[in-house]
Amino acid sequence: MHELALADAIVRIASEHAHGRRVARVELEVGRLRQVVPEALAFAFELCAEGTTVAGAELALEELPVRLACRGCGESSELDALPVACARCGGFEVDVTQGEEFRVVALELEEVECVGSK
Repeated sequence: MHELALADAIVRIASEHAHGRRVARVELEVGRLRQVVPEALAFAFELCAEGTTVAGAELALEELPVRLACRGCGESSELDALPVACARCGGFEVDVTQGEEFRVVALELEEVECVGSK
């Protein structure tokens, strides 16, 4: 379950950037190629956030589609299903231009610092 490691990283990033303030919401962008199960990530996030300034924060996840650029015909397309091939010419010489992301894009913080939290 790689979601536990991902959740731990999210909590560490949010805690570090909150500078002692309580985190109310964490917004993520996750590419489909990361194969993250949203429910598993949410569960792991709650576990990892316990006892921190991130405890109780909402986790908002935006799933990004897979986009390809074909080296053969130059077509840019969105991948709907495997195999990873150009939608126009069927060629396999493609570059993934989107779909591998995993990033925290925004934090919503409360103004008041948390006392006694890590």
